[in-house]
Amino acid sequence: MWFFNSPQVVFGEDALTWLSQLNGQRAMIVTDPIVEKLGFVDRVKEQLTAAGMNYEVFAEIEPDPCLQTIKECALKMESINPDWVIGLGGGSCMDAAKTAWFLYERPDVPLEAINPMEVFNLRAKARLITIPTTSGTGSDVSWGFALANPDEKCKLVRVTRELVPDIALVDPAFTTALPQPLTAETGLDVLAHAIEGYTCLWHNDFTDGLCIKAIQLVFKYLPRAFSDGSDLEAREHMHNAATIAGLGFSNTAIILAHAMAHALGGYFHTPHGRTVGMFLPYTIEFIAKKDPGRYFEIAGELNLAAHDEQQAVASLVAEIRKLQEFLKQPISIKEMGITLEELDQALPHLVLNISSAVELVATPRIPTNEEVDKLIHYAYEGRKIDF
Repeated sequence: MWFFNSPQVVFGEDALTWLSQLNGQRAMIVTDPIVEKLGFVDRVKEQLTAAGMNYEVFAEIEPDPCLQTIKECALKMESINPDWVIGLGGGSCMDAAKTAWFLYERPDVPLEAINPMEVFNLRAKARLITIPTTSGTGSDVSWGFALANPDEKCKLVRVTRELVPDIALVDPAFTTALPQPLTAETGLDVLAHAIEGYTCLWHNDFTDGLCIKAIQLVFKYLPRAFSDGSDLEAREHMHNAATIAGLGFSNTAIILAHAMAHALGGYFHTPHGRTVGMFLPYTIEFIAKKDPGRYFEIAGELNLAAHDEQQAVASLVAEIRKLQEFLKQPISIKEMGITLEELDQALPHLVLNISSAVELVATPRIPTNEEVDKLIHYAYEGRKIDF
C-alpha cells in the first residue's frame, strides 16, 4: 500500500493573487533578506492586506539554514500566534518555514525524531503555504526538509507526510530575475529529482508520468530560461517542471546522487543543485551496471539513440553532460574548486554519511564503502564509471 500526497497547487500567471482570498487572522512570512530586498515580500503583503489579514515577517533565513535560526523563527511564531505560515523563497526558505512550523506546532518533539511512521497531529495551530521563487527544489510540494548540521558537517534530512504544505502557489513572475548560475543550478536539481524519482525502487504508476514530463520540460526549456531570463514561456514551464518533479520524487524517493550531494554539500558547503547535477551522470552509470532498464525508457522518451540498454545509458549521460556544459556547470569535483588533499581529508566523513544515508533505501544498486570511495574519486577526476 502506498499514498500520493499533494498540496492544492495554484499555478500560472497571477497565481499569487489567490492569496487575496485567504481566510484567517494572521500570517507569518518566512523568507530571506534577498527575497525581501527584491520586493517579493511586499507582493505577498499586498495580497494579504486585500484578504484583510495581519502579518509578520521573519526575513533572517540563510542558505542551508541552521537549527538556531529555525528555533528563533519558531519562537517568533509562538509570540504572534499565526494561523497561516508562508514559506517564500527558494528551498532554504521553504524548508525553514516547514521546520519552524513543526516546532511551533510540536515544540515537544525533537527534529531528529521526525519520521514517516508516526502521527504528529500538525495543523492544530496553523496551516502552511509555500511560494517558490526559484525553479528547482520541489520543497513547495514535498514532505521533508534538509537543514545544515555544521557540528556534524552534514545535513539533517527528515520526512513526514504531515509536512506536505496545504497550498503551493507556483507563480512564474517570481523567477524572471533569477541570475544565470541560479537558473542553471536549480534546473539541474529538477532534473535530478525527476530522473531519480523515475528510476528509484519505489517508482509507481502515479509518479512515472510526472517524472518523465519534468525531464522533458527541463531539456526543452532550461537552456532557453538560462539564455534569456525574460523568456516568460520558458520560465513558466521550468517553474511548473520544478513542482511536477517535486510531486514525483516526494511520492517515490530520491536516491544515490542526492545522498552524495548532501554529504559533499554538508561538508564543503557547495550549492545543492550544482552538486547533485555534477554527481548525477556518475550515479546513473553506476546504477546502470546493474539495472539499465529505466534509463533505457528515459532515453526513449527523449528520442535519444537507444538501440540497446547500454547505448541508451550512454546517450542519456551524454545528453546530461551536454546540458551541463551549456549551463557552464562543473562536471567533476575538481572543477568545483575542491583540491584532492581536501577531498581525501574529508573522505572518511563522506563515505560514512553516504553509506548511512536514507536515500540509499530506494537505490537500485547500493554501493559498498569501497565503491563509495571509488565513486567519489572517479567523480573528482571526471572518469566514466567502469565498475
